[in-house]
Order: sequence, then structure tokens, then C-alpha cells
Amino acid sequence: MYYYSLNEYLKQTFGEKVYKLSLDGGMTCPNRDGTLGTRGCIFCSAGGSGEFAACRELTVTQQLEQAKQRVAAKTDCRRFIAYFQPFTNTYAPVAYLRRIFEEAVAPAEVVALSVATRPDCLGDGVLSLLAELNRRKPVWVELGLQTIHPQTAAYIRRSYALPVYDEAVRRLRGVGVQVITHVILGLPRESREEMLASVRYAGERSDGVKLQLLHVLRGTDLLRDYEQGLFRTLSPEEYVSLLCDCIEALPPDVVIHRLTGDGDKKLLAAPLWSADKKRVLNLINRTLRERNVIQGKQYSPVG
Repeated sequence: MYYYSLNEYLKQTFGEKVYKLSLDGGMTCPNRDGTLGTRGCIFCSAGGSGEFAACRELTVTQQLEQAKQRVAAKTDCRRFIAYFQPFTNTYAPVAYLRRIFEEAVAPAEVVALSVATRPDCLGDGVLSLLAELNRRKPVWVELGLQTIHPQTAAYIRRSYALPVYDEAVRRLRGVGVQVITHVILGLPRESREEMLASVRYAGERSDGVKLQLLHVLRGTDLLRDYEQGLFRTLSPEEYVSLLCDCIEALPPDVVIHRLTGDGDKKLLAAPLWSADKKRVLNLINRTLRERNVIQGKQYSPVG
């Protein structure tokens, strides 16, 4: 089984290990400020899924320095990706976005810009800015698709239809910006085949895919449904088996940016086994090795 990991892609592209630095652009989301809704997506934490980002009270330059210091203890890498992670990072005036994005890519050691956003927050001005920046350093846009199925999308309160995603992908790739699509595995009421259909759909349209185990976090509406017994989370064996099927379903040139995701341990309500990342990665690697013996294809360990 061939697994095209992000680490492998980065080493091929930049010639060495590259580390992502999570930044906070100080934005909110149209699904929270009343434009589309006020409660956000059903699984999203109060921090907009950015619990590991630097403090938004700091300037971008200060956040970069703080993030580099934080990761220095576990990596000696010298090149970085500036990653705007929490909330919707194109949901602001273009002049503001230009200021913070240009500040983020200014240091020589920052080799790329990654922007997490919604596909319905990519107006012409934003697209032009991203295209301009992409001529200086690579720009990735991460789109939170999560599922292609309308019933699930309504349940999680995504608040945009699938054609909106399709159009955003078309326009981004049209100006040369890479698209990374997020898909959540284990969403309530979805079958295994429905999850695989979402992964295949994303893989056919994206340069990279992030596969995310559903985390139930404290302070979310999803927790209420979980505590009421309306759904259950996946077991480690179920998740890893599904994950291997997802890898098989993706085109070999699609970069897999994430295999599980990390939930903030202070907020994580379920599944608690996911907090032991080393155990999860060991299980993934063991299962991939087993499948490799059966299929006889090239295998690249994860980590």
C-alpha cells in the first residue's frame, strides 16, 4: 500500500523536514457571528478548533517566534509553514488579510502559507490576494468539507451546500493554489461506505486530504447528543480499519496531511483512546504493514 505522507511530500518539495506553526489571525466565523448561525458547527470547540494555536493577542511575528520556541524542544527543523488555523481565516477585509499573511510569509525560514477556511468565504479579492502570495511562496487553502452527504451536513450545521465547495476548489486550483480538504470519519449516522464516498470525492478534487477522527469535545452541542446515547464513537480497531480503506481509496498522488488529529486532552470527552497518540500511530503502522504483506505494494510508515 502506498501512503503519500505530508512528511514525504515536504522533504521532496523543500529538501528537508518542515514543521507547521499554528497561528491565530483573530477572526471568527459566519457560522458564529449571526451571518449564517450563532452556534457554529456541532463539533467545533469554543476556540474554533485552534486550541494549539499561538495567542491571538500577539502580533503574527510574535506568534511565529513563540511557536518556534515551543517546538524547538521536539524538532531541530529550520523551515516552517505559517498555518492560520482557528475559525475562518479568510473572513475579514482583504486589507487586513494582506497585512497578516504578508507578515507571516516575510521570514526567510517560512517556506509556505496554509490557510484554514470555509469555501463560502473566498471572494474575488481574497482569491486575488492568495494568488498573488502564491507567486512568492506556496499557498495552501484548507477547506472544511467533512462530508458530502446533505443529511449529515445539515446535522453538523455546516451551513453551505456541496456545490459551494466544488466552486471554491475550481477557483482555487484555477489560480494555482493548492487545496487540502478536511473529512471527518465517524460522523453520527454515516455508514462506512458513506464515509469512504466522502473521502473519494475529496481525493478526486484535492491536492491533499486531512482525515480526522470525530472527537467529541466538552462545550459542544455534539457532546449533548453523545451523552444522550444518540451515537457512539469508533473503536481504535474500527477507525484504523476504516482509515486503511480510505488510504486505498485515494489517488496515489494525493498527499495525506493527517491520519487522526489531536483533540485537546482538557476538552476531549470521547473517544478517550485517541488521546494516546503513540498507541494510535503504532496500531496504524502495524495494520498498514499487515495489509502490505497481502497486497505487496510499497509502504511508507506514518509518524
